[in-house]
Amino acid sequence: MEIRVNKEAVLGGIQKAAGIIPQKTGAAFLRTIWLEASDESLKVLSTDSKLEFSGTYPATVTNQGLVGVQGRSFYDLFRKLPPGEVSLIAEPDAETILLQQGRRKYKLPTYDPQWFQHFAPFPEERAVAWSGAFLKNLIDRVAFCIADDDTDNMNFMKMVPSNGHGGIEACGLNGHQFAMQRFSHEDVFELLGENGILLAKPYLLELKRWLTGEEISFTIDEKRLFFTNKEKNEHFSLPLHYDVFPKYQVFLSYFENETSTMSVDKAELLDSLERIAIFNTETQRCTYFVFNDGDLVLYSQGQDVGEATESLSVEYHGDLQRIAFPTRNLIEIMNHFKSNWLYFDFTHQDGPCRITGPDDSDYQVIIMPIKIQEETYYDVEETDSVE
Repeated sequence: MEIRVNKEAVLGGIQKAAGIIPQKTGAAFLRTIWLEASDESLKVLSTDSKLEFSGTYPATVTNQGLVGVQGRSFYDLFRKLPPGEVSLIAEPDAETILLQQGRRKYKLPTYDPQWFQHFAPFPEERAVAWSGAFLKNLIDRVAFCIADDDTDNMNFMKMVPSNGHGGIEACGLNGHQFAMQRFSHEDVFELLGENGILLAKPYLLELKRWLTGEEISFTIDEKRLFFTNKEKNEHFSLPLHYDVFPKYQVFLSYFENETSTMSVDKAELLDSLERIAIFNTETQRCTYFVFNDGDLVLYSQGQDVGEATESLSVEYHGDLQRIAFPTRNLIEIMNHFKSNWLYFDFTHQDGPCRITGPDDSDYQVIIMPIKIQEETYYDVEETDSVE
């Protein structure tokens, strides 16, 4: 193989290829970036045995060929080169590849092309157009509620048709939080099938890194999800899973008889929670919400950090007197909303709470409160003495 490429033209592809390979563990061929020269182009490929990435970029090809290089070291070297043309030369049966740029020369070890495993081709016949920006935002709004444990059936984002008019529900949960975004896309609806699909969290996060704001093409076969960019020179695919996802409709049914509701200015509540969080500790990581005559009293204390009390004006209706939430979790949830005002629907002191916003169409997050022990109850009558 002998080719010349412009560094700027291929660096992005090499970076994406390096991003999905294992850095230290796994077989050597899984830590490999494959370089294939043919037809005036360089194809860059990598896999971790589950994810697959391939990108095709312009090149001047003198001799065609396929060679594997140590992915991480090749990328680290390539990105530190100055802009300009780079030559790559690998002799047949050689154990090294020569990378040259001007008076700079480097030799890197190579791997036997027999290790190379052909990737699943992109199924063009069923591909549909989709917004990369929308999908990236969808992953962002759901993935933070997905469990991290890959042995759990809550380690996935579920995408499933929700009605007969192109409606889709994308959701994730981790046992104490649940997020769901509803949207409509008739072509994606048809691809999902009756039971929908499950996408593992680690693969979703890698997909999010690959996505840009541009349009993509998307399709599914029996085993994998496939994506390609607008120019169709990059392909990204990931495996489907067939675990049994929890019946999340049970969570939603709790709010058919909610006991209390609150409307609050998001910015004011976020500012207060950021200050309250200073008074959280590893063992006391929550903020108490106490409802007092149209005011929301926020309270937290830590044995070594002191205590904090703030009061906000809110619109509140109901019988719930107090409830506690993990402060950092609540801050993270609120930051996923665009709305200036947020609505809280409470069930009871130890039951789930739903958060929605008027400018966040069909998006909701459910959070479980922290069980309040009687000895830690905050008495509203103490407010005057604290202030």
